[in-house]
Amino acid sequence: MIPHSSLSPDTPSFPASSDLDSLDQRPDKPEEACGVFGLYAPGEKVAKLTYFGLFALQHRGQESAGIATFKLGEPVRLHKDMGLVSQVFSETILNEMPGDMAIGHTRYSTTGSSRVVNAQPALVQTRLGELALAHNGNLVNTSVLHQELQKINCDLLTTTDSELVARVIGAEVDSGKDWLEGAISAFNRCQGAFSLVIGTPEGLMGVRDTNGIRPLVIGTLGTNPKRYVLSSETCGLDIIGAEYLRDVEPGELVWITEEGLASFHWTNQPQPRLCIFEMIYFARPDSVMSGENLYTYRTRLGRRLAEESPADVDLVMAVPDSGVPAAIGFSQVSGIPYAEGLIKNRYVGRTFIQPTQKMRESGIRMKLNPLRDVLEGKRIVIVDDSIVRGTTSRKIVKTLRDAGATEVHMRISSPPVTHPCFYGIDTDTQDQLIAATKSVQEIAEQIGVDSLAYLSWQGMLEATKEDTTHFCSACFTGDYPVAIPDPIKRSKLVLEKEKVATPQS
Repeated sequence: MIPHSSLSPDTPSFPASSDLDSLDQRPDKPEEACGVFGLYAPGEKVAKLTYFGLFALQHRGQESAGIATFKLGEPVRLHKDMGLVSQVFSETILNEMPGDMAIGHTRYSTTGSSRVVNAQPALVQTRLGELALAHNGNLVNTSVLHQELQKINCDLLTTTDSELVARVIGAEVDSGKDWLEGAISAFNRCQGAFSLVIGTPEGLMGVRDTNGIRPLVIGTLGTNPKRYVLSSETCGLDIIGAEYLRDVEPGELVWITEEGLASFHWTNQPQPRLCIFEMIYFARPDSVMSGENLYTYRTRLGRRLAEESPADVDLVMAVPDSGVPAAIGFSQVSGIPYAEGLIKNRYVGRTFIQPTQKMRESGIRMKLNPLRDVLEGKRIVIVDDSIVRGTTSRKIVKTLRDAGATEVHMRISSPPVTHPCFYGIDTDTQDQLIAATKSVQEIAEQIGVDSLAYLSWQGMLEATKEDTTHFCSACFTGDYPVAIPDPIKRSKLVLEKEKVATPQS
């Protein structure tokens, strides 16, 4: 392992997003955010433990992965590349990354192109030593930060907002501040969503933005001495045998050193707004949020959905895997049997050998194959967590009808997605969101179902058993908790722009 191993931007890698778009390979879902992981555990094999933490968080990003390790008196060791965690790392690589602490990242690009140079962690040199940063979220004031860094002749190596955060921290430290002072000053300059794990020569930081839009939890590993773990989700703790301690709070910075864990609130006005889509779809169903496994919450969504929008059918089934808990909840309340009608190929997304044109035209069967014996002659209701563009839903419905289903009804365990996200989820521009331009009946006709119903916004929030004001649901309402600068807003909220440009008579 070469310290500071840097990979050329020209290193051959997977196709860029635009290439996949041209092949109509984009999933008809909001794309995952990112996964971050950090570990302070002198005496442990921190690189290997971080690898397994990232392995558990793989669902949050399948584009690239990276780990940086810190060992007192030695240069930071960094390895990152394009691909899945299991493709990027080997036993040999991990054995050559000793350290007392480590941070890791698995990425889906929401800002910056799909190139290895944009993989994380981001590494920055400061007067106090090297800083490595892993980021989940999106900043909305990147242009302002970029201009400020240009004024001090700071050369950016990537096109990501994550590097901007790291560079701003570095600039604050280089101005004479210590790690904590510099970090807090930097966070107060950043606007948007950021859950961060930051490694320094003195310790490990975990940070959430003032709204806590993206998740971050703290765990403990062992008792004597106690080691600390940071992870986007509790499933990252479970895999290495760590115990969940608590969430990092919105607007909190935790500082982990040889003296233990210290907490600092870097903002005086935290306003919790956890992304509700973390609860509905993004996080793993075995992760804990709001004090319970998300599987339980998603089952409750399905139960509420059955109460709001029943269906006279023979079978309840799910779009696997994300629709399964809600479908089971729907079945429990309705009394209609639950059955598997589609079998998912969980590996199709992990090949970059492109299918033939004929295979692409066959659509959904690359990923989902119907069970004709289950479906033939049956009236079915299929439950999913969301519809974004409607392209996949249409293919699924056709597949079910081709397999012999006599009626196909669809129920969605969230409200219609009508607005894009600016906080770390990659969604289409507003005009590409089917619910932003069509009524529920028009969507039903386009995707070919006999009936369609969504869970109500109020029903979704009430199912959380939490204060309903503590969630960001802007993708359903357009009520953004962090103000979006006009140039960024106009780039995605194209329908809102059209309304302004063409006043109603």
